[in-house]
Amino acid sequence: MDRNASKSLDLYNKKLGRVPAFVWQSTKLERLNLAGNHLSSIPEEIGLLTKLRMLDLGHNQLTSLPETLFELKKLEFIYLSNNKLKSISPNIAKWKALIYLNFTDNQITTLPEEIGDLPNLIEFRLYNNQIISLPDSIGRLKNLQELHAMKNRLISIPESVGNLKKLKKLILQSNMISSLPESLGDAVHLTDLDMRLNQLASLPDSIGDLKYLRFLDLRANRLSSLPKSIAGLKNLEKLDLRWNKLISIPNWLKELEKRGCLVYL
Repeated sequence: MDRNASKSLDLYNKKLGRVPAFVWQSTKLERLNLAGNHLSSIPEEIGLLTKLRMLDLGHNQLTSLPETLFELKKLEFIYLSNNKLKSISPNIAKWKALIYLNFTDNQITTLPEEIGDLPNLIEFRLYNNQIISLPDSIGRLKNLQELHAMKNRLISIPESVGNLKKLKKLILQSNMISSLPESLGDAVHLTDLDMRLNQLASLPDSIGDLKYLRFLDLRANRLSSLPKSIAGLKNLEKLDLRWNKLISIPNWLKELEKRGCLVYL
């Protein structure tokens, strides 16, 4: 095989322990899969693969990334899940073509402000980390449709989340979030909101502005009451309220059920 002419190279789970030298000679590569290879580092030569569009480095033992990795200006999909990364370089802003970003199952504690400088990002997965807060710059991700941030240490959500007009899925399960910003109602195309296993004591009235919302999971929070605006969510298909502290059950929940919404209490 002429490796230099190939556009795709799959070395998944070969237990290599290092990246073979011939990879750096494959300058026409567009897709490279190095997942599951016990890699503890990635050589600087990764920057030679300037045509890469998809790179999978998941399920390795990486503690850091070479700065040359951020010179891959055509990168659209990158998988970095299940490593030992503790931080993300501000140079991530160089990945202007990025559509999909996966940092799940690492040890990341903070996100750089530059995370907001990814104009084409559609899906961002960063669950199973140790992140305490999301930067305000998250609101600059104008094309973001899915944000998966469950199982972190988040205590709040920035007001800028309301700027995410294309956001459809906001998955924040298993954090320590005590409140949601009123601006959430401005994320008008949201269809899925998962807030289970948090510490919510109340919800903003603006939640009723999410006219496309289909699934609202509020299990295992500290809610004692609900905003009546939820009754106006005409597309709601499932509302899960189990394991809260509701003082009374609102009559309008029956109206939701009559419209076909499945309500769990």
